[in-house]
Formats: sequence, structure tokens, C-alpha cells
Amino acid sequence: MFHKTLFSSICVFLLVGFCHSSADGQIGVNAKPAEGAEVLFDGTRKMLDQKWTYWKGPRFSSSLPVKWKIVQDPVDRGTVMMTYDPVAAGGKYGTADLVTKMKYEDFRLHVEFLIVKKGGNSGVYLQNRYEIQVLDGDKTKHGMGAVINETPSPYFAYNGVGKWNAYDINFRAARFNGDQRSEKAIVTMFFNGKKVHTNQSINQVWGGPNSGIDGGNNGGKGITNRPGGLKLQCEGHEVLYRNIWIKKMKIDKPDTDFSK
Repeated sequence: MFHKTLFSSICVFLLVGFCHSSADGQIGVNAKPAEGAEVLFDGTRKMLDQKWTYWKGPRFSSSLPVKWKIVQDPVDRGTVMMTYDPVAAGGKYGTADLVTKMKYEDFRLHVEFLIVKKGGNSGVYLQNRYEIQVLDGDKTKHGMGAVINETPSPYFAYNGVGKWNAYDINFRAARFNGDQRSEKAIVTMFFNGKKVHTNQSINQVWGGPNSGIDGGNNGGKGITNRPGGLKLQCEGHEVLYRNIWIKKMKIDKPDTDFSK
């Protein structure tokens, strides 16, 4: 006889879909915000304008209002944002990147992305400094899911073009004694529910001054003691974002592993 408990468990699994739980809430595609988290993008133009703006770095060449588009989700119901601005055509990153108006130190982050065409390129920047790469087709240390130029690409966890993907990240900002960095930033990350980085230290800002704050300081190694926003890169490709939320945290010890 088919047991009621088994039936209930199957129903719950189907309802949850791709996401599953960790010690700090759900992870993976369609994960709901952790308790106490702030929703940074809910699919609406109103929230895009309310919580995001352009990063006015040295290469910035667009203007407000934000030109990024709100489009229909090609997979599920609802609307999403698309990395779009004519000034970024040809891969000119830094010309029209979006950054949150709020700045952060330690945090728990969830962000979902979909690459529309092969070779699609964007990036998720923690504190507008440290890039977690979003790049279809690249399996190198500069590729998909890598803490850029610091770790191998966990390409095995990527769902592929035309499908939604999720980064779940615990981040601890660099620590300082006065103006001197005493502890490097560290990150633990799940990619589509698979743990791919654990307490990974981050040495510098890569890509120069057009990449993020402190990128122009001592070749990207001159990290300063100031918080930064969450940044999404516009590099002239059709990359979609949705379901972005963040929870401010205070991570005292250098341990970001949130799966324990």
C-alpha cells in the first residue's frame, strides 16, 4: 500500500523544485529569501530603480535612468532584468555596470542568472571588488563560477545556456589594522546547490580600475577598508538576472562555510 508519508514527501520535493536547504535557508534555483534578508530584485522596474544605479567608475559612459531592460522570463512566469546598454557593445565592461545603492561588508547572497546565447558574459561582484565570473563556455580560472583568476571554474555545476542558474554565497570582508589589511576576504559558494568554493581567500581586485573599486590601487592589491555594493556587470551580452536577495551578517571568525 502506498504510504501517506511517502506521498507527502514526494509532494514537498516537487513543490520545492531545484532548491534545497542548508543551515542558513534554501539554496539553488528558486530559493526563497533567508529570514531577515533584503530582496534586491523582485522582477519589477520599480525595485530596479529603487535599489540599483550605475557604477560611475573611470570608464562609465551611460546616464540615468538605468537603460537595463525588464523582460519576460523565458522559462518561468514573471519578469526579469537583462544586462543591456548600447555603450557596453563589444565587451566594454565598466561603461554601464549596475551596483546596489546600499553597501555591504559581511553577507549571505543569493542571485540567479540565465545566459541567453553561447558565449554570454557578465559577472557578480562582491563589494564591487571581487568578481564571481558569469561566462558561458569558459572552464579556466577566468571562467564560469570561478572566483576570477583565483580558483578553477566549477563548470560541472553549470546548467547551461537558456537555463536558470543560482549562486549562493557567504562572504566575509577583509579585515584591517588601521589602513593595513590583516585578513583577506573569504568566500564559500554553492553553484546550483553544489558546494564549489569553501573558505576561499581572495587576494585582489582583477581587471584594473574599470573592474571595481580598488582595482586601480597597486595593481588591484591595494584593498581599502570601505564597504561596497553588489555589482552586476554589463558587457554587451544578453544575460538575465532574477531572485536577488542579500542578508547582512557579522562573521567574526574567518569561516564562511554555511553548510555545517
